[in-house]
Amino acid sequence: MRRSYQYRKLERHSRKPSELLLVPMIDIFTVLVTFLLMTAVFSRTVILQLNLPAPQTEFKDPPPGLQLEVMVRKDQLMVADRNTGPLHAVPNTSTGYDFDGLTEYLKFVKTKFPEKTEASILLEPDTAYDTLVQVMDHVRVFEAGEGINTVQAELFPDISIGDAPAGAAPGSAPLAGAPATTPVAVAAAAPRPADGRGARP
Repeated sequence: MRRSYQYRKLERHSRKPSELLLVPMIDIFTVLVTFLLMTAVFSRTVILQLNLPAPQTEFKDPPPGLQLEVMVRKDQLMVADRNTGPLHAVPNTSTGYDFDGLTEYLKFVKTKFPEKTEASILLEPDTAYDTLVQVMDHVRVFEAGEGINTVQAELFPDISIGDAPAGAAPGSAPLAGAPATTPVAVAAAAPRPADGRGARP
C-alpha cells in the first residue's frame, strides 16, 4: 500500500504540464483569412473628369451709342444694335421662346446703359399677338425677389414696334424689294398684374 502511494506520488511529479496546441488554431485562421479575402468587396476610387459650364455666361458688350433692337424670329430672339448688327441670339427651347434668356441679356445691357430707356421690337410676319405681348413685358421690366417681396425693375420701357427685315442682318441696309423697317412708337404697356399674366400694350 505504501509503495503504491509512493508510486503515484512519483508519477505526479514526473507528469509534464499540458501544452497548448497552436497549429490547429493557425490552420483555422488561415482558412478564415482566405475566405474573407475571396468574398470581400473592395471599393475602388474612380476619378471622373467633369466639364462644368462657366459660372456666368460671357455676353458681348454692346457698342457705344446703342440703338437697341429685339428681333422676333421663328426660331430665336435676336438682340441687335441698329448701327452695328447682332449682339446676342437667344435660341428657342423645346417649349418655345426663351424669354428668361432674353431678360438676362437685357439686364446685362442695362448695366452698361443705365440711362437708356428706348428699345425697338421688330416682328416677322404672322408673329402671334401673345408673343408680342410677352416680348414687350420682358423688354420693359423684370421681376426681382421672391414671393410677396417680388418687385418689378425697369429695363427699357419706351418701346417702338416695327417689321423685321426679311433675310437681312439687323442694322444692315434692307434688301431690294424688302420693306424698310419703320418702328412705330406705342404707349408703354401697363405694369403686369400680380398674377403674372402678360399686360396688354
